[in-house]
Amino acid sequence: MKRRLSFTLEEAEGLAIQALTFIAGDGERLGRFLAITGIGPTEIRAAAREPGFLAGLLDYLAGDEHLLTAFAAELGLDPADIARARSALGGEAWERETP
Repeated sequence: MKRRLSFTLEEAEGLAIQALTFIAGDGERLGRFLAITGIGPTEIRAAAREPGFLAGLLDYLAGDEHLLTAFAAELGLDPADIARARSALGGEAWERETP
């Protein structure tokens, strides 16, 4: 696995989008993500445009070791790179506002 020392903001955003694609590529993974975040399948694109969503997505990924290692292996990254990318995104983790 290749190891990154740091990520630019654009690289971190790109990695988070790849993570979303990875999660969405499997019905079970996507269902769990939607259930935990409270996002409906039709709302995911709008949610992805909200500030902090991509950072929250990487937080979600990092919180599940099996998911994290599977994603990192698929991209040929060190799992610690996900945390580095998350740091590059800065800010607070995204939380969905509930009405």
